[in-house]
Amino acid sequence: MKKIYYLKTCDTCKRILKSIPLEGFVLQEIKTEPITVDQLEEIKNLSGSYESLFSRRAKKYKAMDLKNENLLEKDYKQLILEEYTFLKRPVIMMDKKIFIGNSKNNIEHLDQYFENK
Repeated sequence: MKKIYYLKTCDTCKRILKSIPLEGFVLQEIKTEPITVDQLEEIKNLSGSYESLFSRRAKKYKAMDLKNENLLEKDYKQLILEEYTFLKRPVIMMDKKIFIGNSKNNIEHLDQYFENK
C-alpha cells in the first residue's frame, strides 16, 4: 500500500507533498484522522522502532520536559498515540519502503526513489 501520514497545517509537509507524484497514494491527515494502534504497528515494523517515529521537535516535548525522561519504546508508542504532533512527519510508505520526517538526507533519498521509478 502507498500511504502518507501528514499534517495539513505543516508547511514542510505541504512542500514535500507538492514535490512528489501523489497518484496512487492514500493520504491520512493525522490531526483529523488520528493514527490507530494497528497503523502505528505497521509503520514501526517498517521503521524498526517507535523512537525512529518520534519527533523531539514537537512543542509538547519541551512543555512536558521529556528530554529529562528516560523514554522506552512503549513510552514513544504511547506518546505518539496520545498526541499526533509526536509523530515525525510526513511518513511516506510505499513498496515496503518508508521515509520518515523531513531531514535533508531523508528528502534526498525520497527524491532519488522517485527519480529511479
